[in-house]
Amino acid sequence: MAIQTLRDALRDGLAEEMRHDDKVFLMGEEVAEYNGAYKVSKGLLDEFGAKRVIDTPIAELGFAGIGVGAAMNGLRPVVEFMTWNFAVLAFDQIVNNAAKTLSQSAGQFSCPIVFRGPSGSAGQLAQQHSQTFESWMANCPGLKVISCIDPADTKGLLKSAIRDNDPVCLMESESYYGFKGEVPEGADILVPIGKAAIRREGTDVTLVSFNKMMEVTKAAADELAKEGISAEVIDLRTIRPLDHKTLVESVKKTNRMVVIDESWPFAGVSAEIAYEIQKYAFDHLDAPVVRVNSADTSLGYAPTLVEEYLPNPAKVIKAVKEVMYINA
Repeated sequence: MAIQTLRDALRDGLAEEMRHDDKVFLMGEEVAEYNGAYKVSKGLLDEFGAKRVIDTPIAELGFAGIGVGAAMNGLRPVVEFMTWNFAVLAFDQIVNNAAKTLSQSAGQFSCPIVFRGPSGSAGQLAQQHSQTFESWMANCPGLKVISCIDPADTKGLLKSAIRDNDPVCLMESESYYGFKGEVPEGADILVPIGKAAIRREGTDVTLVSFNKMMEVTKAAADELAKEGISAEVIDLRTIRPLDHKTLVESVKKTNRMVVIDESWPFAGVSAEIAYEIQKYAFDHLDAPVVRVNSADTSLGYAPTLVEEYLPNPAKVIKAVKEVMYINA
């Protein structure tokens, strides 16, 4: 095992897949000469050259479309968006072309492409640069959606995504590219798409989250343990396909669930999970599923508004005590 940042794990995963298959190439704004806006592609231009690490104009719709066309013709593009907020401009290609290629062609063409970049808030970046897009992408049939910050798992999931024959959206975190974790060395390790990870075993309540909200969730679980409350912590890792089985089996054990989701509450990932649990584990619930989301408004610039807007450990602890009928 080696200690690596999320940034380095992503870079190594990209490099390994580019060595493994010469059909894999990277394209996006500043990915080549500048080594990537977040230095995820550092050194890749030197190793693989300008035909496989391609700087693009500031034109998300255009280079996403080039990637979709390349994928339909047998290549395996990795398209980096500087942020998923900018990918809104490319949604026509992602949603209307990449996601629908297989069905529209009656199975004659697949679209093995990975769209990747940071999603969610990254501090004081205000309304147009702080949105969380997992539920947007997962709402579209034909797309697979990964959202994880654990370096080892993200590397393995990226490698699986590049080898997958379907279009995959990989959601990262701008504020967690420096996040460190243990990553296996010297092995071609793939992490399966569609399988959640149990980060902490527990008996009293199930806490479910993904991406950087996992750190909020873990912090809440630590505080709850001091009060004698045993929380099971589940990292979804993949939003679509969703690992319903792991969630249901956990609720059968704990009988309670709190879902922590950085996105807005209406029609989001947390809402889908709450529906699935009440449908498939209703008889095991001792309390309604409670959700902890960001505020149902656009994110302001002021640091006080950022703090109030996002989920935090205190909000999670309050929700846990609610489902356990403990007076706070």
